[in-house]
This record gives sequence, structure tokens and C-alpha cells, in this order.
Amino acid sequence: MKLTIERAALLKSLAHVQSVVERRNTIPILSNVLLEASDGKLSLTATDMDLTIVDEVEAAVGEPGATTAPAHTFYDIVRKLPDGAQVEVIAGGDASQMTLKAGRSTFTLATLPKEDFPAGGDAELPQAFALHAGELRNLVDRTRFAISTEETRYYLNGIYVHATESDGVPVLRAVATDGHRLARFEMPVPDGAASMPGVIVPRKTVGELRKLIDERDEAIEIALSDTKIRFAFGPTVLTSKLIDGTFPDYERVIPSNNDKMLEVDCKAFAQAVDRVSTISSEKSRAVKMALNSSSMTLSATSPENGSAVEEIEVDYGGEAIEIGFNSRYLLDIAMQIEGDSAVFAMADAASPTIVQDVKDASALYVLMPMRV
Repeated sequence: MKLTIERAALLKSLAHVQSVVERRNTIPILSNVLLEASDGKLSLTATDMDLTIVDEVEAAVGEPGATTAPAHTFYDIVRKLPDGAQVEVIAGGDASQMTLKAGRSTFTLATLPKEDFPAGGDAELPQAFALHAGELRNLVDRTRFAISTEETRYYLNGIYVHATESDGVPVLRAVATDGHRLARFEMPVPDGAASMPGVIVPRKTVGELRKLIDERDEAIEIALSDTKIRFAFGPTVLTSKLIDGTFPDYERVIPSNNDKMLEVDCKAFAQAVDRVSTISSEKSRAVKMALNSSSMTLSATSPENGSAVEEIEVDYGGEAIEIGFNSRYLLDIAMQIEGDSAVFAMADAASPTIVQDVKDASALYVLMPMRV
């Protein structure tokens, strides 16, 4: 294999694939990226056996061929090369080495046989539809902060995506929860998605997908089955196993009779919570909200640090109430609200609270209170 490629193009492609590769691997070949050169293109593939990414980039291919190279080392080398460098990649008859040349620099990397690399295999993915990159970013951003990191409840370690109805209108809905908070986002169901199965997209897949679509402005082709999902855009294809589990009945935890309605300027609220929570202990991060008809008093106390109090103006018509929340969770939700105002629907100090953007009903957040 022999090819020449522009450093920026190779770096961009390597950045896409190398982040899938785990830093610690018991199987050596999974630390490597598969390189396949032919017909003026270099194809790069990386996998952790659950998640596979393939990216393609144009290159001047002198001799077609394939090999595998250590993903993180390869990426670090290319990252440190000067801008505009032309990178020559050579893997000859000795399949155990690959040489990289750029300007006066020469690197020799140990390789592993391409035959050892796990075969991807094209699984049958019967359900297919397209989502614009902006819509997919919105779906991910509005929900992923609530994904659980608790491995014992593995079925909460992802975003549950399914087609359903909301007030008689077909929608595509995404839900994530960690037991303390819940995020639900919905959009009109795309063509071809109305009969899709409910699937749980793993946390790592969600993170990698979000990085890949960060600045894209095109349709993302999505295909899935009960066990796998594939996202394709341009020369990049991300394929992932789905979480094999049953997502809980989240509708049961969304309260329907919360009657104490609070409207608050979201930016002022978030800044006040952030300031007051500086005092709260690292473990609980608790902030208390005391409400009366025209104002909210935010407070936090900590045996080690002291106390903090701040008052802000709000629009609240219910009876006086004191309720506590984890400040980090409040700030996570506030960051998702793009409008000026947020509305809190509360029942009492011990029941779940609903938070929504006043001008955007597509996202709904449920937050469990804390004892403070």
C-alpha cells in the first residue's frame, strides 16, 4: 500500500474514527484503525465491537492495499505535523510495519494484519428514514444530559427513541432518564419512521454521533432493526448495536395535575442558581426555592462553607411553597431552554416538578425534588 494525502484531510478523518477506539483494550486489534486504499480513496474503519465507524477521504493512491495501525498514535502523529504537509503512507511487503513521511519527519508504526480486524458485515436494517442534521442535533441535545451513567440499570444508559402519538398527532419522541430527572423531546414523525420499533441508542453512540454532526447541514440517513442502528452522511457511516432491554414506562412519572405554576426569566434564574450553589456541598448540590406571589428566594447552606441567599422576581400565583432541587440538574435543564422564560408546574415539596420552555412545547423536563 502506498498513498499520499493532505494532512488536514487525513486529520479530520482520523479524528472521526479514533475516538471510537477505547484507550485500554484486551484485544490488540481493537486498538487499531483499518486502512484500505484503492481508486483514489482511503477508507478508515474503527470499532469497539458495539460501535463501528467508517470514513472515506480522497488520496493519491500509488499502490492499493490494506493494513491496520494503532489509532491513537497515528492520530497524535498527524495532529502534530505542520499545516499543509503532504503525508506519505507506505505499508510494504513486511506487513508488520507502516511508514509515514511528511517533510523531514519519518515515523515507523507497528501494524497488525488486516485479516485480524473484525468483519463489519452488512446487517439487514429494514426501517429507514431521514432526519436533517439540525433536527437530530436538537433531539440529542435536549435529552442526552439526562442519560443514566449507572451501569446496573443498563436499559437507562441511552436515549429511547420511538414513534407514538401526542394529542392525536404522530410524533417521533426521544426520552432519557436517570431516575432523578427525565427529558422528553418530540418532533413530527419523519416519512418512513411511523412504524419503527422503540429502540434505546447507547450513550457512547449518542456522544460520537453528536460530534460527527456538529456542523453539518444535510440530511442524515437513518436505518435500523431491533438490534442495530446506522447513521450515514456523506462519506461517513456510524453503525451501532442497540441496548437490549426494556425502557421503563416513562409516562407514569410525568405528573398530570401539577397546579402551582411558576414563570421565571430563564437566564436570570440560571445565573442566580449558579451563584447560590457555590455554597452548597459538593455531594448534595442542594438549592432551596421559597416562593411567594412576586418573588423567589433561592438559598443554600453548607456546614463547611456557610450560606447564600438571593431573591429574584417571578410570576407565581399559587400558595407559598418551599422546594429543593439539585442545582446541577436545574442548570442542565436551564441550558436547554432557548426562549426567555421557563415555566415550572409544581404540586408540593415532595412531588415531581415539570419544567418547560414557555414558547416551545416540544421539550418537557421532569425533576424530582430534594429534601433541604
